[in-house]
Amino acid sequence: MGISPFDLLNLAYRSLRSHPVRSTLSMLGVFMGVAAVSATLQSSSISRAVIARQLAERGAPQITVYPQWEPDRIVLQLRLEDMEFLRQRLTGVQAISAFNWAGPLPTVYQDKAYLPSVSPVTHDYLLTSGKNLVKGRFFNATDFANYRPVAVIDEYLVKELFGDRNPVGEQILVGRRLYIVIGVLETRPDDDSPPEGQILVPMAIYNALHGKQDIGSVQLRPYRLEELEDLSDRAIELLEQRYPGFSFWAWNNVDDLIQQQQTLELATRGLMVVGAIALLVGGVGIANITIASVTERTSEIGIRRAVGATQREIALQFVLEAALLSLASGTVALVVVHVVALNVADAFDLPYEFEGRIAALALGSALVVGVGAGFPPALRASQLDPVQALRSQ
Repeated sequence: MGISPFDLLNLAYRSLRSHPVRSTLSMLGVFMGVAAVSATLQSSSISRAVIARQLAERGAPQITVYPQWEPDRIVLQLRLEDMEFLRQRLTGVQAISAFNWAGPLPTVYQDKAYLPSVSPVTHDYLLTSGKNLVKGRFFNATDFANYRPVAVIDEYLVKELFGDRNPVGEQILVGRRLYIVIGVLETRPDDDSPPEGQILVPMAIYNALHGKQDIGSVQLRPYRLEELEDLSDRAIELLEQRYPGFSFWAWNNVDDLIQQQQTLELATRGLMVVGAIALLVGGVGIANITIASVTERTSEIGIRRAVGATQREIALQFVLEAALLSLASGTVALVVVHVVALNVADAFDLPYEFEGRIAALALGSALVVGVGAGFPPALRASQLDPVQALRSQ
């Protein structure tokens, strides 16, 4: 009659408990490996969450493409047809718009005056920038087609000119032109400088009033952050083909975050290698303890084979011992890493959540290493000749 799985598990547990020092030392290696793997993955997850939070605060990842200034040469000016040219030829673009800078212009509302930045934009600017409206609406096709004198201002300018009053529907004097405020845009810092107030106006009416046709720059928003650099290169290549002899420059608002992400990936790979080495060292420890256990218990194996234990049961017992060591040390490592991560996240205000996927991956790797290391000695134990094993007493 075969031994039940519960009895095999009990035998494996009792064997490990009878050698506490040796079992603890073997567990230590796996503990370090699982802790290294889990800490690396958790750190990577936290860093990605921090980058995502910074992206949300900064606005949508976007590329700004504009002609490069060259001394002693006429500066090329982009036009709306250039934006359409890129729209038709670029793939992976979520939104494309034009953005120009009209400089700071004195802006007056009743008895209050301020000097905000004024920017003519096209109708997809809101989607390209990723900014949100707080009140009112954004420009529509009718505003551009009918050259309506409307404006969207940011929250910072609302505080400076209107205070607690609702600005939607009010008229402001921008430079020497009257504009009707139709919406309020959230204020997001584009860099480390403090906000200075912003006014957006339709590019159609601004160019008509000032006799211009240029659009300043083209803004591109990719679907994925990973496509940002490739999209930038393709946009420059297309424009240089369209205008031979002219050079173009591209800038994106998340270049520093991309560099952080690349550095994070390199560091994660390096730490994963360290974790893998630690796990292998732990596996060697489990292999050693299994070999020692097989050698010490040769007579026991012979007796069990003589009373009817199968080779499969003998091998399974030693494999279970290796699995128990791996699971116990791996579980302790996950608990320790989780507690440390919670304390660090609370201390530095980091976005941390326990991820079952990471725990399963770390614990699974420990189990694979442990069972893999313990399997060869277990197989050797199962293949011992019962008569020779009994004679070894």
